[in-house]
Amino acid sequence: MKKIYLIHGWGGNSSSEAWFPWLKEECSKRNFELVIFDMPNTDEPVIEEWIGFLKKNVKEVNPEDYFIGHSVGCQAVLRYLEILNSEVKISGCVFIAPWMELDRNTIEEEGEEVVEIAKPWMETPINFEKIKKHTKKFLCILSDDDPYVPLSNKEFFEKKLGAKVIIKKREEHFNETKKIPEIIEFLE
Repeated sequence: MKKIYLIHGWGGNSSSEAWFPWLKEECSKRNFELVIFDMPNTDEPVIEEWIGFLKKNVKEVNPEDYFIGHSVGCQAVLRYLEILNSEVKISGCVFIAPWMELDRNTIEEEGEEVVEIAKPWMETPINFEKIKKHTKKFLCILSDDDPYVPLSNKEFFEKKLGAKVIIKKREEHFNETKKIPEIIEFLE
């Protein structure tokens, strides 16, 4: 059975995004097992806590598995895959509104507290070659009007992971988006 792990973003939870129920229903129709975690300390995410949580709760990865991340959840997935000791290569990853750096306006508007929380996520290096050894394919979905994620992330994910990148119109940070059919197309 295909297993999909869904990792929410900063300030989120297992039911926080409008597209989560749609994804759950679509996975159920296809007999995919969808696992959605409530990540720890979600309002002030810390790399070590989130990766430790995934290490503890993802018992084993299999070749049929997929990971889906939203926002900082994408980085959590990347950082988890980076530390895998297993020789298993999962089927793929889908990143919705992933950020490696924040939009300059976000940094100015959100203030020092948010910048301090985001700084380790932006500055701690990731070994993308190790991640590619554990993952067959990547899909990155961005929005042309995301207030947090600059479109420069498109080139970043293409270059670092060879990801297929889709830019959707007027979906902002995908918090209010009801469905993202490209996810299911990728999983099938």
